[in-house]
Amino acid sequence: MGEKITVSVIKADIGGFVGHGAVHPETLEYAQEALAAEKGRLLVDFSVSSVGDDINLVLTHRRGVNDPAVHQLAWETFRGCTGVAKRLKLYGAGQDLLADAFSGNIRGLGPGIAEMEFEERPSEPLVIFMADKTEPGAWNLPLYRIFADPFNTPGLVIDPKMHSGFTFEIHDLREDRLIRLNCPEEAYDLLAFIGTPGRFVVSAVYSRGLGEIAAVATTQRLNLIAGRYVGKDDPSMIIRCQSGLPAVGEVLEAFSTPHLVGGWMRGSFVGPLMPCAVEQAHPTRYDGPPRVIALGYQLAEGELVGPRDMFADVAFDEARRLANEIAGYIRRQGPFEPHRLPAEDMEYTTMPQIMARLADRFVPVQRPAAQQAGV
Repeated sequence: MGEKITVSVIKADIGGFVGHGAVHPETLEYAQEALAAEKGRLLVDFSVSSVGDDINLVLTHRRGVNDPAVHQLAWETFRGCTGVAKRLKLYGAGQDLLADAFSGNIRGLGPGIAEMEFEERPSEPLVIFMADKTEPGAWNLPLYRIFADPFNTPGLVIDPKMHSGFTFEIHDLREDRLIRLNCPEEAYDLLAFIGTPGRFVVSAVYSRGLGEIAAVATTQRLNLIAGRYVGKDDPSMIIRCQSGLPAVGEVLEAFSTPHLVGGWMRGSFVGPLMPCAVEQAHPTRYDGPPRVIALGYQLAEGELVGPRDMFADVAFDEARRLANEIAGYIRRQGPFEPHRLPAEDMEYTTMPQIMARLADRFVPVQRPAAQQAGV
């Protein structure tokens, strides 16, 4: 067996330009220089990308997942980017860095992280998805389509290596626990959970035929970590493709219909997830609508060959048009559900402050005696 490679995607919002729409080029330049100093040492390779106001670091190394040195490198890179953001007075500078110092692992400190370790195949295509203005549950539906729906992924029927299905690992974000379910036989149980994307999120997918990891996603919920609204989670995801795993086209097809996700303006509204090219990933309308980009890489002895901008294709023009139509329709509902998130998802916004301020103005409802008696 060959030496394993680790792919780590670590993201953070360190300050928006202008407002929440983009990152400033100088912050990307800082990240590029900081990581370049470690190429050939701590890192095999790296790539710096952005979507909306989030910086994503794609790192390859041979140190395994949860490596303290790799995590600290990402942390210090984001801290340096925050320094640039503060100098430029960018909006919300350092908002995803919820601690003052690194504590051995970046998990729980604010930045989102998705990592997988595997033995590199003769050809190792990866698609890395990065989203802005939404939450980790935004991946639930696409991951189901990719790894459990033969109408999206005919390889589940045609490819003997995929015919035995996939195992989904689901995190319960409120109870901090997980469950693993096998598809196709437990598909209905899986849907019962992941249809509630604000609480149950797919964190990883494993091939039962190959016995290997196929996908991994960020699952951090900033409001649950901080206890208050500090920005949306803006998740990332890594998917391995081909040779017993879904084809690149099957992976991308899952985003051809823009589904509704939580996030958008102030993290409090539902909107369509728009698949877009990197140059289109600078949301402005109502700070949105939510965006997702797809970067394709080939791994070659740990080196990242790419990226290729996978959604920069006229075939996704109709998805973008439909996303804009959906956005226009649902926006007209203003602050009413279901455009605004349900009350239980508003508990980390200004809603508790409003309730507390008006608490003494609530009075008991006076009901007729017959009604009180249940007549």
